[in-house]
Amino acid sequence: MSNKTTTTPVQASRRKLMQGMGAAAGMATFGMPAISMAQDKPIKIGMPTILSGRVATLGISSRNAVLMEVDKFNAAGGLNGRKIEMVIRDSKGAPQEAARVARELVTGEGCEILIDGEASSGAFAVHEVARDLGVLCMHTCSETSSLTADPKLRIPNAFRVARQGIHDAVVGGSYGAGVARAKKLKRWMTISPDYAYGRDTTAEYMEYLKYFNKDIEVVGEVWPKLFQPDYSESITRLLQGKPEAIYSCLWGGDLVSFIDQANIYALFKDRQFMSVALADYTVLTAVKNVPQNVHSGNRYLKSFPKTAANAEWGDAYFAKYKEMPTNWAWQNAACVGFLTTAMKKTNSADGKKLAEVLKGMTIDSPFGANGKLTLRAEDQTLVDYADGWGELTNKEPYMANPIPGDWKQIFELELDWKKRKGWA
Repeated sequence: MSNKTTTTPVQASRRKLMQGMGAAAGMATFGMPAISMAQDKPIKIGMPTILSGRVATLGISSRNAVLMEVDKFNAAGGLNGRKIEMVIRDSKGAPQEAARVARELVTGEGCEILIDGEASSGAFAVHEVARDLGVLCMHTCSETSSLTADPKLRIPNAFRVARQGIHDAVVGGSYGAGVARAKKLKRWMTISPDYAYGRDTTAEYMEYLKYFNKDIEVVGEVWPKLFQPDYSESITRLLQGKPEAIYSCLWGGDLVSFIDQANIYALFKDRQFMSVALADYTVLTAVKNVPQNVHSGNRYLKSFPKTAANAEWGDAYFAKYKEMPTNWAWQNAACVGFLTTAMKKTNSADGKKLAEVLKGMTIDSPFGANGKLTLRAEDQTLVDYADGWGELTNKEPYMANPIPGDWKQIFELELDWKKRKGWA
């Protein structure tokens, strides 16, 4: 008699079934939890920004917009179940603190991406942290042109999702030149904050103001310190200069304080005031009395661009936070839009993979001049956003007849400007 065991078809099937169950049990013990844990691991994004002090509205509105858009992404399932977790820290508006916080967010908190919600004074510091650590960095508030226009500063892992000074200068210069011709304004003065953004943006605006109107004469410049509380001396110097028009890129609380103090001195009586940063709800509602003869570039108004998508986004922000969004808010919302689109496209949160597809990416957006925004590949900066100027009033829509910028003209003059600076 043979001792060999014969396996029947039924027994063979049962054995295969048991083996399969054993393998599944092994996966449950060793493999499946790891996969599950990977899917459940949040995508940590760090955000240094200004949450205290005189310009806290910059950081608060930036944070609010980011969280509103992140909530939408997470509610829709995130990235294959992975949710974004925001780690937001206050830099107090100090560049050294911005750099320290940014580094700690990556090396201490384990953040995979940085959303840099700093003003220009801190953005350059965060930029160098991104250069050192190689982490993907999205600048969302700095408008200083050189941050992305200067090839020496450019790094492959940093993008700017914010308007840029040179773009506003072309649009604003063209608009201001038209007002100057219509009202026969020749004598101009400027008052802007004494740091990179103020110096660069003012120089760019005046360059294009004179490009479009050769009769302009700049008779004086005033440079108050950033976050300066008292503008009496600056206002006196402006009055003594007797300009017919004044340009300023003061912003936030500084602009509010300046206008309120200047109203006491009747600075705006019988002269035109051009402010690139006034058409923003937080400033417009904080100024005690928006004077006559005041013009501004759009920052954020739900009436410009005049589309249903833009108005709906503004209303949704107000419904959530009981205040209107700012220019910084829409830029940070756009940033999350680019990031989440890149994540879906690459099926990844890896910074290098995201950077590859972010170059040249176009997304649908309520903030685009024609319903779309693009991160231009050559310098990794935002273009095609709604950019316009107009005269302001005291109530909605605040800017009744905005004149939109011509992006074909912006691109042509920007390229010429870069060539003259040796940047193209």
